Amino acid sequence: MTKLILTPEHLPIHSIADEAAIDADRLTPEWLRQRFSSPPIWTPESNNEELMAAGRVFRPASVLIPIVMREKELTLLLTERAAHLQQHAGQISFPGGRFEFADGSAAETALRETEEEVGLPRSHIDILGALPDYKTGTGYQVSPIVSLVKPPFVTITDPGEVASVFEVPLAFLMNARHHQRRVFQMPDGSGSRMFYAMPYQDRFIWGATAGMLRNLFHFLRA
Repeated sequence: MTKLILTPEHLPIHSIADEAAIDADRLTPEWLRQRFSSPPIWTPESNNEELMAAGRVFRPASVLIPIVMREKELTLLLTERAAHLQQHAGQISFPGGRFEFADGSAAETALRETEEEVGLPRSHIDILGALPDYKTGTGYQVSPIVSLVKPPFVTITDPGEVASVFEVPLAFLMNARHHQRRVFQMPDGSGSRMFYAMPYQDRFIWGATAGMLRNLFHFLRA
């Protein structure tokens, strides 16, 4: 008998986060600039992914968290990774990738990778700051670089890396009622692990991307 393997989106919802949504007056370019220029004392959320990679050497990487300044509201630009990739194939992610020595900084890695993957020129990007590094179960230590992106711009995806680009209202992602907790059992029998998911329309945002969004949520509400 063939064993049924559940994909993340088919795992049952364990619980829903219960914090209040981020106030609308905080979801403006001016307020975000002020928050990153004078960051509060806050505590990042514990990361279950890190437990999955215990004992491994983490490789440095960076992603850009691109907040697009649309006329009606702020949105977040996300990518759907190409289906043929060896890691995280088909998943929703931020543009980004591995640090290269020539980059010199985590922010430069994020800018370079964003331009390579989705064709977004750095002239449209205003870096606000960084969130704490996020360690993934696949062995990466990711630096999330938060930025504001000024329209208009045209995205040109690298088909070797990215299947599509889309935007989600920032207010949707910064509302804890949309933060689902789901649990899966480790295949080696070592117990269970919890992960966050933030489904939006036909897109299933989960894993490291959702985890970093939870940290952005905590940072903005602190």
